[in-house]
Amino acid sequence: MESAEIRRRWLSFFEERGHTVVPSASLIADDPTLLLVPAGMVPFKPYFLGEVKPPFSRATSVQKCVRTPDIEEVGKTTRHGTFFQMCGNFSFGDYFKEGAIKYAWELLTSPQDKGGYGLEPEKLWITVYLEDDEAERIWRDVVGVPAERIQRLGKKDNYWSMGVPGPCGPCSEINYDRGPEFGVEGGPAVNDERYVEIWNLVFMQYERGEGRGKEDFEILGELPSKNIDTGLGMERLAMILQGVQNMYEIDTSMAVIRKATELTGVGYGDAHDSDVSLRVVTDHMRTSVMLIGDGVTPGNEGRGYVLRRIMRRAIRNMRLLGATGPVVKDLIDVVIEMMGQQYPELVTDRERIETVALAEEARFLKTLNAGTNVLDTAVSETKSSGATVLPGDKAFLLHDTWGFPIDLTLEMAAEQGLSVDEDGFRRLMKEQRERAKADAQAKKTGHAGAGAYREIADKAGATDFIGYTATESESTIVGILVDGASSPAATEGDEVEIVLDRTPFYAEGGGQIGDTGRIRVDSGAVIEIRDTQKPVPGVYVHKGVVQFGEVTVGAKAQASIDGRRRTAIARAHSATHLTHQALRDALGPTAAQAGSENQPGRFRFDFGSPAAVPTAVMTDVEQKINEVLARDLDVHAEVLSLDEAKKQGAIAEFGEKYGERVRVVTIGDFSKELCGGTHVHNTSQLGLVKLLGESSIGSGVRRIEALVGVDAYNFLAREHTVVAQLQELVKGRPEELPEKVSAMLGKLKDAEKEIEKFRAEKVLQAAAGLAESAKDVHGVAVVTGRVPDGTTPDDLRKLVLDVRGRVQGGRPAVVALFTVNNGKPLTVIATNEAARERGLKAGDLVRTAAKTLGGGGGGKPDVAQGGGQNPAAVGEAVDAVERLVAETAK
Repeated sequence: MESAEIRRRWLSFFEERGHTVVPSASLIADDPTLLLVPAGMVPFKPYFLGEVKPPFSRATSVQKCVRTPDIEEVGKTTRHGTFFQMCGNFSFGDYFKEGAIKYAWELLTSPQDKGGYGLEPEKLWITVYLEDDEAERIWRDVVGVPAERIQRLGKKDNYWSMGVPGPCGPCSEINYDRGPEFGVEGGPAVNDERYVEIWNLVFMQYERGEGRGKEDFEILGELPSKNIDTGLGMERLAMILQGVQNMYEIDTSMAVIRKATELTGVGYGDAHDSDVSLRVVTDHMRTSVMLIGDGVTPGNEGRGYVLRRIMRRAIRNMRLLGATGPVVKDLIDVVIEMMGQQYPELVTDRERIETVALAEEARFLKTLNAGTNVLDTAVSETKSSGATVLPGDKAFLLHDTWGFPIDLTLEMAAEQGLSVDEDGFRRLMKEQRERAKADAQAKKTGHAGAGAYREIADKAGATDFIGYTATESESTIVGILVDGASSPAATEGDEVEIVLDRTPFYAEGGGQIGDTGRIRVDSGAVIEIRDTQKPVPGVYVHKGVVQFGEVTVGAKAQASIDGRRRTAIARAHSATHLTHQALRDALGPTAAQAGSENQPGRFRFDFGSPAAVPTAVMTDVEQKINEVLARDLDVHAEVLSLDEAKKQGAIAEFGEKYGERVRVVTIGDFSKELCGGTHVHNTSQLGLVKLLGESSIGSGVRRIEALVGVDAYNFLAREHTVVAQLQELVKGRPEELPEKVSAMLGKLKDAEKEIEKFRAEKVLQAAAGLAESAKDVHGVAVVTGRVPDGTTPDDLRKLVLDVRGRVQGGRPAVVALFTVNNGKPLTVIATNEAARERGLKAGDLVRTAAKTLGGGGGGKPDVAQGGGQNPAAVGEAVDAVERLVAETAK
């Protein structure tokens, strides 16, 4: 049974039994504590935590998941993988243990011709939590599983929680016996390689307290509403149904292995090491395609770092297998062919996915050579110091700056007889990631933890946002936080976070910054609002300072946004949509949005592109945008189902999480996007859009910065003033300026060349006189002195070498000349071969001189250069060089 059919049967089975089919969420987690979605229940987490009321009592999904903690083990074992699909069915206060258990048994054991998976009942073993008598009774007495195939395990194996206070409960796992060829008998408690887990049923019935680890926590009591969360690993079930040894050999993976063997000429099964590499390539290319498909682009932090790391591991392993040229396109094509049946958007976005991936491959193949040179230097330095461990900061530098995977550093260092300080490397990596996470979390929540906001939401419910149609509202203060903690009141000067029952303030999201304004309390108190955020779903937090008076929970208030600022932001947001569409028209669908920020009067827009956008194309895009403004197109928003929005061609932003109902913003017949932001009512309200330029912000990602409305006008007015001034200076019309300025620059460049030639000739004229002034120091001809200030480093070097060449008779010679350039002293010192035979090396002499000058320097034994910070010390530096020559030449 193919993987696509396994998926179809799962969704069909549960849909027929009253479950709402929920499409897989993006791999980009809508959770500041997660980089990527690691489990099937993550999109449902707000429902389980009680943050949001679920819109259904039963749901089912096949969720894309990525886990990378054990990435180094991928390929070495047949059980570790980074990308997998989790089939799940969920109940929110509906059916509980008996319902979940019966559904699972029915689907697994029903004949395939009746819609089931057709597994043999006698090969299924069950584990339950040590104290869960109810679950064991259902399996034994209701379903009919023999008692000898039901085993009890402890908290470590059969108890679930999120690791923090909240819902928890016992688990029951369904395991499949693969037969004696996979090990000894005795059930999953004895051998989890033979008895492989395929389905985990979580019974959320308790609330846990504080604690550490998977076992050390207190059970506080039963939940008021009991929930079900189950997860079946599609790849594991496919492995069983397709009769293969491991998940790398199922249909969606084996096709990639075959392509990799075709590209390298290495057969699967030929040798252990090559099999490991083939499995790494297969797993990582599947993961890369899915991540890029969901809008992740390679980078040096966050989820972009995850993608870069796994792509580069895949490419490196192809090189180890013998590939010499680019391979990514061929591998991606196979992944899309196999996974496109389940995720049609991969086929639609093929061009964009390939563009991002190919750019990263080209970048890494260049980096691979440069990084190897850097690693060789680090290895030499480590060995010369007598150490046997490459420092963690060196490995981190290789990784962070040169994109070197740590496992490549480990391997190449081992070849040189060195180990690597992995703990130090991982500590630096962890610090980098935690800084990124902390920055994102702090932006959302300030000083408060999510629990404080959830507590307010539990008491007062979600905030009613009315900002699409209103700029002020009569509201009630339902929550106050001071220094991150809930407070009944706040007074003048306090920095506060205010939660209202209803608000016109837009909370930052979708690229639009949060509103500012004022909240005037009926008591006379005033709060100046400086930002608005939504730290947990449905809760709008107004951050500001109490200007005067006292604010209390329950007080009535009038909330008013800064209307002029909001209007300017709305112009920017609408202009962003127009820019997005104009870019797609010019560059194709690969110019997909990769981020944006809309501020008053200006915006930035990030999009996918493997190379810089030509100036002519940027000009055309800007013209098209402004032509649309002149058409007076109406802008309107409507709420549709996600399916209907897609059918209408609405563009979705990568990385955004959408529910079943979405807001669609349409600009005439020109643009249609999913968007929760605020916009103008007509394109004429934008006035003018001026694109300032575009630049690279990462591999395959470009950024446009632009001005809108009055800000754009002011910019053009300043530009006009500059043009008028230039006209006056060069005595020409505006259209003549480029030619006239170019001609002037050409003349200036020619004049500079003549001046440089004259200066060099003048400096070199002194060479003969300097050579004749050489002092004899113990048989060494020594020329020292200060040449005119302003002499360039190149001219000084030429002069020193010329003087050295004029010393007659094969005598040992040292030439040390000094100058001051741009306020800083500079020296160049040269020695001839005869001097070097007497132990006089230019590098040693220049270090002595530079130290006296308050700086540093270095070079080769025959010529070296240095400098410093103290021009007054030039005379002392000359004396120091002469003393060192005398001491060395004795």
